[in-house]
Amino acid sequence: MSGQDSVTKKFTGYHAAAMIVAFFAVVVGVNLFMARFALSTFSGTVVDNSYVASQKYNDWLEQARKQQAHGWTVSPAVRQADRASLTISTDDGSPLQGAKITALAEHPVGRTDPFEIDFVQSNAGDYRSIQPLPAGRWKMKIIISRNEQNMRVVRDIR
Repeated sequence: MSGQDSVTKKFTGYHAAAMIVAFFAVVVGVNLFMARFALSTFSGTVVDNSYVASQKYNDWLEQARKQQAHGWTVSPAVRQADRASLTISTDDGSPLQGAKITALAEHPVGRTDPFEIDFVQSNAGDYRSIQPLPAGRWKMKIIISRNEQNMRVVRDIR
């Protein structure tokens, strides 16, 4: 023997092909995992039908102009114990009295079904939800009605 007992193996095309296949298998596996995880937390859709939404866009702008003409200011929604609370004022700063307020509470990433919440006036311009609001972050689509005037606002509450 010549002092070299170890046998060296050649790097063949089979080895190169196996490494390439293994590399892409890992990349595809990670991509599939990440895509599945992303879709399980957010569907990726903002509107169900973008064409229909585009047709309604001018109507939405007109509704927004009408709402601005009311001059109502809606405070950010706050949590008091397990209830949601809002303060609404008119354009001259006085509290808005006698409004009917309802809201649709939605979890921001759709983990639970949306549910309706009704509000009652607790003080001048202050409105508090009748139904409890579960802990966590919620997006509330609020409808305010008074004397044939309507206003729609969206507020986040934590």
